Amino acid sequence: MTKQILYPSPAGDLILAANNDYISHIVWKSASAKLPSAAIVSGKPPVLLQETIKQLDEYFAGKRQSFNLPIKQSGTDFQQCVWQALQDIPYGETISYKQLAAYINNAKAVRAVGSANGKNSLSIVVPCHRVIAADGSIGGYAGGLSSKQILLLLEKNQQSLFE
Repeated sequence: MTKQILYPSPAGDLILAANNDYISHIVWKSASAKLPSAAIVSGKPPVLLQETIKQLDEYFAGKRQSFNLPIKQSGTDFQQCVWQALQDIPYGETISYKQLAAYINNAKAVRAVGSANGKNSLSIVVPCHRVIAADGSIGGYAGGLSSKQILLLLEKNQQSLFE
């Protein structure tokens, strides 16, 4: 059974959802319509959600650059390809939607790449915030532009947001 908790991050509130085997959602509370119905955890969260919280805390403290969590999200083969490619973008770096489309050998699929990016249900862990517009502006983000800017600044400056 899927369980979910609220995680108050320095960049905004996130809702984490997991079953016993994998994390299925890390979504911004403001965009939580993406969440399936799940039991709200009160008290101590299940072990997998505790580990997710620990790793997110380390990320926001500037002590973690990648995640080691069992994750799974539902999507088409194309979306899965885009989401896998997102995980190849190095910490602290950004690429454009056009560059991401070229990276997956589908240079004409810029809009489809943007759409798949927007359907990512594992924010931060699958770092869709590292994709920006070709003109260098930060573009859109499910958690809002201020959350995206906070994440990009955290990674660029590599310092804790907890200070």
